[in-house]
Amino acid sequence: MSQLILSYPAFLLVLVRVTSFFITVPLFSYKTIPAVHKVGLSASLSVIIATTIDLPVVSLDAQFVLLVVKECAVGLFIGLTAYVFIMAIQIAGGLIDFQIGFAIANVIDPQTGAQSPILGQYLYVFALLFLLSTNGHHLLIDGIYNSYLIIPLDKTAFPVGSQAFATHIITVFSSMFLVAVQMSLPLVGSLFLVDIALGIVARTVPQLNIFVVGFPVKIIVAFILLIVVMGSMFYMMQIIFEQMIEAMHAMIRILGGV
Repeated sequence: MSQLILSYPAFLLVLVRVTSFFITVPLFSYKTIPAVHKVGLSASLSVIIATTIDLPVVSLDAQFVLLVVKECAVGLFIGLTAYVFIMAIQIAGGLIDFQIGFAIANVIDPQTGAQSPILGQYLYVFALLFLLSTNGHHLLIDGIYNSYLIIPLDKTAFPVGSQAFATHIITVFSSMFLVAVQMSLPLVGSLFLVDIALGIVARTVPQLNIFVVGFPVKIIVAFILLIVVMGSMFYMMQIIFEQMIEAMHAMIRILGGV
């Protein structure tokens, strides 16, 4: 604790990185968590980190402002990397909703305050529960802790414009859409076959109103398929969490110049 008192400017840098990380990282950044709890958790974790690492000597001068900006950007980039991967689940739900016909009925996500697809929100809640049950939130906190071992507090160098950084950002976004398509492909492909079957029925039985019959048929088939492939959905969620942790550590190494 005496080290923490003597290195008060360095502790402020630690607090800035942890706070900015909790602003964007999944599960900790949601609006349903009171701001007082977020601030208290950030301060508590910052005290633990500051007392377990060697804090450098930082002076309160003009360079300190640049260090604050750098620490804020580091926390935001690490948290956004994890957030992008978790959004793949909602994108997969959106693709399934579009094929079923639920795209016209979006719901408000209470965690983020934005509109989200119905099945996307359904799968997203399961993903958060699965993340908590597998102690994935501990791995998120472990990621921000390891960032202090690789990214120094007293260095203003920030390789945002490097080729490695741009390549990693492109890889993260492409992986997000790839995983979303893979996760939704069983239901989307099966519903596409249902559309073909309904089209054949519409041509062979013109008296049947296919628009009235097709919508409930697609809903029933989609729910049955969702029950069948729910196990593979959780397997894809596990892959998403593994890629999320790997992408976070890769981002930390890039920002640290390793």
